Amino acid sequence: MTLTAIILTFNEQKHIQACIQSLSFADRVVVFDSFSTDATVQLATEQGAHVVQNRFVNYAQQRNDALQHVAGQTDWVLFVDADERVSPELAQEIHAVIQCDGGEAGYRIPRWNRIVGHQMKATGWYPDYQTRLLKVGASHYDPTIAVHEVVVLAGELGTLQHHLLHFNYDSFALFHAKQARYSIYEAEILFAQGTKPKAWSVVTMPIHHFRWRFITLQGYRDGWMGGYLSVLMAWYEGKKMQHLAKLWRGEATPRQHAK
Repeated sequence: MTLTAIILTFNEQKHIQACIQSLSFADRVVVFDSFSTDATVQLATEQGAHVVQNRFVNYAQQRNDALQHVAGQTDWVLFVDADERVSPELAQEIHAVIQCDGGEAGYRIPRWNRIVGHQMKATGWYPDYQTRLLKVGASHYDPTIAVHEVVVLAGELGTLQHHLLHFNYDSFALFHAKQARYSIYEAEILFAQGTKPKAWSVVTMPIHHFRWRFITLQGYRDGWMGGYLSVLMAWYEGKKMQHLAKLWRGEATPRQHAK
């Protein structure tokens, strides 16, 4: 059984070299790039990765395009983000399960998230399972879900024990920038689905979201960081509802988003 690691990139010169180095156990590394304007492509090529440039439409389509690109060339695909690293223990486990071929069409992997120097224990960022190890020809991404992509498998889903390491936010400025984009994305998805917000949703949804993160998802285990992030994510839930309401009032129009 052969394994191809795929990294989706756009201006990832800060992370791309270390990411590729952590994937040395794969038979092949493909960097599926959205026409980066920094040194991502050059650095990836220097690390021995095969670079493919593909116009970005949304995350689901980009992953499906990547799967189609390697179809017939590999048995399994491991999707890794540029700011993630595969530990040696996870690499060994991946090799073991794909050689056994027990009938699974994909595997989910627990992920450690490191946010502004804090390794999360809960709050929705741990175990943070990601379905990233996929059998080619038996998996694809739901094209109707453009962000926070959902994998569709023609077979069973297995679970791995070792972790992906995710260095996703170096600063709260980056956190705010990404969540602001996501809140607009998600509002537009709801709008396209015909979901109308209630008049009180701007207030009630953030409250429910805070309780969900801090209590149900045990955000209190992360101390002040868990409380702070729960507040921030609740605030962005409110921003999502505000934008959804603007869309229905005609005060905003759906737009194509950057990566």
